[in-house]
Amino acid sequence: MTRAHIALLPDRRRLHLQDGPIDLILEAWGTPADIEAAYRTAAQRFVTILDELCAELPLLRSAAMRDSCDLTGIVARRMHGAVAPFADRIFITPMAAVAGAVAEEILGAMRAAAPLTRAYVNNGGDIALYLAPGETFKVAMIDRPDRPSLFGTATVAAADPVRGIATSGWRGRSFSLGIADAVTVLAPTAAMADAAATVIANAIDLPSHSGILRVPAADLQPDSDLGARLVTRHVPELTPVDIAKALDAGEEIALSLRAQDLITAAALHLQGRTRLVGIAADRIASPISDPVPLKAIAHA
Repeated sequence: MTRAHIALLPDRRRLHLQDGPIDLILEAWGTPADIEAAYRTAAQRFVTILDELCAELPLLRSAAMRDSCDLTGIVARRMHGAVAPFADRIFITPMAAVAGAVAEEILGAMRAAAPLTRAYVNNGGDIALYLAPGETFKVAMIDRPDRPSLFGTATVAAADPVRGIATSGWRGRSFSLGIADAVTVLAPTAAMADAAATVIANAIDLPSHSGILRVPAADLQPDSDLGARLVTRHVPELTPVDIAKALDAGEEIALSLRAQDLITAAALHLQGRTRLVGIAADRIASPISDPVPLKAIAHA
């Protein structure tokens, strides 16, 4: 008997899938029969994923190598592929892309089951997205993941090279080495967005600032892939100069990743200040005009 929770949400449009730490909300557009087929196939694929990942967990929690991968599972190898471009420069494990890679796998199962016009799989704020030609989707932009703080939306069109969205920061559900409140990344895939958001958020930092509280990741979570590396637990109110300095560091990384086509765009947030990379300020619309789609996909 599966331990997974599988149920439609009260709106009868979205499906909730939860198994251990994996918690997905997904939605599809199409004919009723096609949506039903997509949801049924998504649920069938979902119940196998956690066991597959657990079977290779020691490798998934080990430092990735750019040109070598001993992982065998399809999701595990997707995780490695997303972090590999960073592996020769920084410490990073495939776990940095787990949420995005899982979302991609479920979305792929949905698309294989039925012809859809639009679909997304939201894994705690890391989103895999499908758009048929001519379709669009609104992406929620946040400046803090720990409270309602939506400051606008960006529209993704089918013709755009964006099929993945992810958010990372020290206030989120995962540990961060940096001090960003949130970094939202738009990328070609969800796994790529997940890995890149982690890397950019880690880079937004003030390493010598005495007021920032950091503790070993293993003290908070003994099996963390970060081990004894210090993760951020508190950031005091910063001066405008310090905020700009930290955002400068993150922006430099984001621009480099965009130049390498690893990301399409990013929004970097720290204590009320925002830097946009690859997104023109006039493309950020107010969220007030269209609240319903935003509620469906707002980042965690």
